[in-house]
Amino acid sequence: MKNYLQNGHIVRVTTPAGGIASGDALIVGNIFGIAAYSSAEGDPVELSTTGVFQLPKASAAVLTVGARVAWDNTAKQVNTPAAGRFPVGVAVEAAGSGVTSVAVRLDGIATAAA
Repeated sequence: MKNYLQNGHIVRVTTPAGGIASGDALIVGNIFGIAAYSSAEGDPVELSTTGVFQLPKASAAVLTVGARVAWDNTAKQVNTPAAGRFPVGVAVEAAGSGVTSVAVRLDGIATAAA
C-alpha cells in the first residue's frame, strides 16, 4: 500500500517544549499516549496509544476494575472522569484511597472532556 504510514497503536508526534522522558504520559490534541523513549524538544517521539500501563493515580481516588479513568494533565495523574480531565481508558485493577498508581488499559485516541 502506497498510503500506509504506521500502525495505529503507535503514533509519532513532535516532542513538546521541555522534552519528555520514557514512560511519561502526553496529550497532543485529542491523542493521549505514553512515550516509548525519552526525546528532546522538537524531536520525533513515538507514543503508545493502546495497551496496559501502570500510571500514577490521585491518592484520594478510589477506582474499581473496569472503572473509566481520565488523565489530569495539571497533576500528571489518573483520576475519575470530570470536566477538564482527558478520558484515557479503564482501570484493570482496583486501587483504593492512598494507592499512588493503577494499571490502566488505554483506549487510544479519545475526545477531551468539556
